[in-house]
Amino acid sequence: ARLGQRRGWLLFAQLGVVAGLLAMAALTPQHLAAFVAATLAVAFFGATQDIAVDAYRIEIAPVEDQGALVATYSLGYRIGLLVAGAVALILADHIAWRVVYLMMALAMLLPIVTTLVAREPTVLRVRAARWRDAMRESVIDPFADFFRRYGWALAGVTLLFLLLFKMPEQATIGGIMSPFYRDMGFSKTEIGTITKIYGIWIGIVGVFVGGAMVARWGAWRPLGVTIVLCGCSNLMYLLLIAHPGNLAMLTLVISVENLTLGMLGPPTVAFLSSLVNQQHTATQYALLSSLVNLPGKLLGFFAGGIAMTAGYGAYFVLTVLAVIPAMLLFAGLWRRFRGFERARAVT
Repeated sequence: ARLGQRRGWLLFAQLGVVAGLLAMAALTPQHLAAFVAATLAVAFFGATQDIAVDAYRIEIAPVEDQGALVATYSLGYRIGLLVAGAVALILADHIAWRVVYLMMALAMLLPIVTTLVAREPTVLRVRAARWRDAMRESVIDPFADFFRRYGWALAGVTLLFLLLFKMPEQATIGGIMSPFYRDMGFSKTEIGTITKIYGIWIGIVGVFVGGAMVARWGAWRPLGVTIVLCGCSNLMYLLLIAHPGNLAMLTLVISVENLTLGMLGPPTVAFLSSLVNQQHTATQYALLSSLVNLPGKLLGFFAGGIAMTAGYGAYFVLTVLAVIPAMLLFAGLWRRFRGFERARAVT
């Protein structure tokens, strides 16, 4: 109780990640089932930590300050991807994987200490007396609250927009891209160096640009601009198709793609944050962010078939055309939500 709800969940999730990593370090290949279970535990507690961090971020600062927080959050997330991905693989070339897992568990001390010294958000909640009431308040009420606040029509259109607006981005970060780069004549080393290591740093630059845009203009205008930029950047892959094996062209394509992807991140997080009610922060944000990522997961099953049937060029053109319905919905939503923003500014 001394930690509070948000920091308590954060610490619980972080200790779970540490326990899972230590288990992975202790297990050998002969204990495959236990190792898979430990891996799933790390994934589960890592996802729990993500939800708790989002809830903490939304509750700790007002909407107008979310731009700076979102930029910092996105930067840290990308650095984490770099450390857990490229750095861990490089270390594994020189030391045993179990040592790498131990080092990753040790690195978790930093967020644990941060959680312990951070302050708890001041959000008043009524603690449920019964388990049935707690389930209703934590699962059912957040769904009902979203539709109650915005109305069925506006809430439904908003959810449809969430399903559509990141499809162009998700179409180029799935499993289809590695075969595409190989078919374009690039080696694995070239692909890894340019798309992963170099691309992540360009994405970090994009995050700073997107965060500055949110801090200056709020979420809506940067969101509309970056959706269009991100979708149109997929046309760059047509240049790569026309110049296969050209490293300079691959660098240019990845620069434009990752810059626009990075720029889209902060407006997206700020927009989702503005939709949630602080009484139901974790559940509503988890729901909304899951809807945003769902089409990308589904598209992964069909992307290869579409590319094989229609060709890579047609596939990328289709991802650009997917921007059109998203922007039509965006235009309608912007007019409606400006009224909510004006009311919030008055209060």
